[in-house]
Amino acid sequence: MAKQSHLRSSDLHGIGRMTIDAVVGLTDLVEAMHHNIASRSALLGKPPAGHTRGITGFVYGSIRGVTRLVGGGLDAVLGRLVPFFGDKTSSPEREAVLAILNGVLGDYLEDSGNPMAIRMCLRRGGRPLSLEKAALAAAIPDAGGKLLVLAHGLCMNDLQWARQGHDHGAALQRDLGYTPIYLHYNSGRHISTNGRELADLLETLLHNWPVPVAELAILGHSMGGLLARSAWHYGTAAGHAWPRQLRKLVFLGTPHHGAPMERGGNWIDTLLGISPYTAPLSRLGKIRSAGITDLRHTFLLDEDWHGRDRFARSAARHAAVPLPEGVQCFAIAATTGKQAGDLRDRLIGDGLVPLASALGCHADHDRNLMFPPDRQWIACETGHFDLLGSLPAYERIRQWLAQESPALVVN
Repeated sequence: MAKQSHLRSSDLHGIGRMTIDAVVGLTDLVEAMHHNIASRSALLGKPPAGHTRGITGFVYGSIRGVTRLVGGGLDAVLGRLVPFFGDKTSSPEREAVLAILNGVLGDYLEDSGNPMAIRMCLRRGGRPLSLEKAALAAAIPDAGGKLLVLAHGLCMNDLQWARQGHDHGAALQRDLGYTPIYLHYNSGRHISTNGRELADLLETLLHNWPVPVAELAILGHSMGGLLARSAWHYGTAAGHAWPRQLRKLVFLGTPHHGAPMERGGNWIDTLLGISPYTAPLSRLGKIRSAGITDLRHTFLLDEDWHGRDRFARSAARHAAVPLPEGVQCFAIAATTGKQAGDLRDRLIGDGLVPLASALGCHADHDRNLMFPPDRQWIACETGHFDLLGSLPAYERIRQWLAQESPALVVN
């Protein structure tokens, strides 16, 4: 059996690149604070433009120059070492750290060519699947006609569907005969970027599936549910076949109308920016990824964020994306309260996603997703991540997926 590794040479390569960029960025931040203080700016208002001059400016410039010079050499050396180590079986701990890192900095990792950026793929048992027909048949000899795709949430990975000895995908295979396939992706990218790529991936998967596909179902936890909605939009627009084979879509704690986590981060940016003495620190708040800022208004399409300042505090009008037409959609929400509407529920919700957001409720009629009463369910005294291992939540999912699927509609 392959030896598990907590750290790979490619990780060292990636960490080296991040360290170089971090030193340069921190130097810029310190110089900006130095410049603002030296300018004796008013306590409130816009910070003065420009950089430090003279010897001070020379020092900061030298730090940046030396860092980039040394960093370039380090990057080259580590890059040459990567191929000699090969791909070892990763450990769950390493996978969890990479998932968090990609959730927070995933767009930066991808844009900078960092080897720690996760590339989207479909996996089984933590191993990528080749989507060629013969390879799929060999990797999944028991493949059936009922296909289930599970999409994880922000800062998570496909291995984390297994919690406390339970995995919704494995249980649905045992109880209902679904063949589970797990999506693994960089959750720090824009939701629409991931959604578009997922649409193409699903088209290839179904086209090359070893047996005829009678039913496709998707189970999305948190951000994973938003990816499914975005993918259906782009798959339909591209004329893909898989959206017509999608029968059921289950949302598990999905923030259909945003999450307070990102809104809180946006207010911190604003408060730090009101004084020139703290304005440079607001750059730290802007480290968060495109995937996280998309959660503020739930941007599902490219046009929602193209050409906009994703850190702007003002509300951004974005497209209302309805639930997939002709697909049975279900929503499970969680609350840490003993019942919906109690004080704990109103203050905390499930810890990350408010109840109304998870159930798709909105004051605007065109944004209200209108899940029928028998297609929504609330798990009380349950946290956001507890939904992954909740047996009552699983029983509800099992009942929904066991229902007769709608007839195939061919456009």
